[in-house]
Amino acid sequence: MLITRRKLLAASAAGAAGLAILPAFGEVPPLKKKDTYKVGFAQTESNNPWRLAQTASMQDEAKKRGCQLVYTDAAGSAAKQVADVNSMIAQGVDFIFLAPREEKPLIPAVMAAKKAGIPVLLIDRSVDPSLAKAGEDYLAFVGSNFIEEGQRVADWTIKKTGGKGKIIELEGTIGSSPANDRKKGFDDTIKAKAPDLALLASQSGDFARDKGRQVAETLLQAHPDTTVVYAHNDEMAIGAIAAIEAAGKKPGGDILVVSIDGEKDAVQAIIDGKMGATCECSPRFGPKAFEIMYKYGSGEKIPPVIINPDRFFDASNAKDMLATAF
Repeated sequence: MLITRRKLLAASAAGAAGLAILPAFGEVPPLKKKDTYKVGFAQTESNNPWRLAQTASMQDEAKKRGCQLVYTDAAGSAAKQVADVNSMIAQGVDFIFLAPREEKPLIPAVMAAKKAGIPVLLIDRSVDPSLAKAGEDYLAFVGSNFIEEGQRVADWTIKKTGGKGKIIELEGTIGSSPANDRKKGFDDTIKAKAPDLALLASQSGDFARDKGRQVAETLLQAHPDTTVVYAHNDEMAIGAIAAIEAAGKKPGGDILVVSIDGEKDAVQAIIDGKMGATCECSPRFGPKAFEIMYKYGSGEKIPPVIINPDRFFDASNAKDMLATAF
């Protein structure tokens, strides 16, 4: 192929331009100030109300601000989510919103975006802090304090049970930050404050309703003396309620069910007396996420961690708060 001098100069200029936007070592890539942006949103999956509400919030905000949104759904695969981010990079997006399915497998995606000069905002889940750092490798993490969520549910459970009972735990997706932290927050609080609340078994239900039901059925058969089910999200808790009923026991009576997320079905279950409590983890990230992006584009300094405030639902407020749940 004949390479002309004009083509060579053009290629050199393009290369120089590309190098100009790359960040210095340890710095988040810059974002040019614009009225609208082409942005990527790499969703982890769409198999539950929480994810659907999050996606709708992101899509609504993109439309409201006139941004072009490149949306992908990893369908529960960390490998596909990495490929999705690489596709966004190839499409030349200005900014990427990433909800990482797991802490370690998404590190290559974060680093690839940084190398390409595209800032990344992690929403609702984070990545392994020993491998990638907020404010250096990606812009920031915005989401809930998952450890605190587990602690709040544990404290409520201790008060409700008088610190006595036998617990089975339904964990979220193995390797994900909410599963890791919700387990730590709950388990550590129970061990420290209520040694007579025994954790009998803990197994992943992958944040899914039917998987939660299946795991709960197995654990309840193995541990018929269970008095408390702690689920890392409402979908698994609702699955556990079905398993408890199938076992001929009464959820909310024979077995206390507690959870995290604050979805409408769970708040209704509290009203119905089948669930004790759930700590909110709001999925409505659109307004906050886009606000952060525009502030960064305007030159404002963004803190590396931004924590969303979360409400707590139990019988004292469930009826009044039902209409505001997602």
